Amino acid sequence: MARILIVDDDRDIVEAIETVLKAAGYETDSAYSRSEAGKKAFAGNYDLLILDVMMEEADDGLVLARDLHSRNVKKPIIMLTSLGKVTGTAYAAEGDILPVDMFIEKPIAPADLIAAIKKLLERGK
Repeated sequence: MARILIVDDDRDIVEAIETVLKAAGYETDSAYSRSEAGKKAFAGNYDLLILDVMMEEADDGLVLARDLHSRNVKKPIIMLTSLGKVTGTAYAAEGDILPVDMFIEKPIAPADLIAAIKKLLERGK
């Protein structure tokens, strides 16, 4: 089964996502900061990454996604965020600027998250 890295500074969110993903048969790992996530992402063998946008800094998830992209890490990335609700702006993947595969607004229903993950993992095969 696929191995997924969940990155968010909110431990409750990480635990909730881990519970959902493990119940669906996925193997999970977690990180709670951009630096921890970067080390794990470059060293680990993950099939997909789930990143929060805002952690210690307001753009940590975006910076991490760009760093992974610039270092040729080609794993699908889901960006979970509540920025759209706060700013009223819709976010989307934009190549090198926002190198993620999917933006998803928090909160997300567990079934919708699993469907998004399946879609991205199938696309990568």
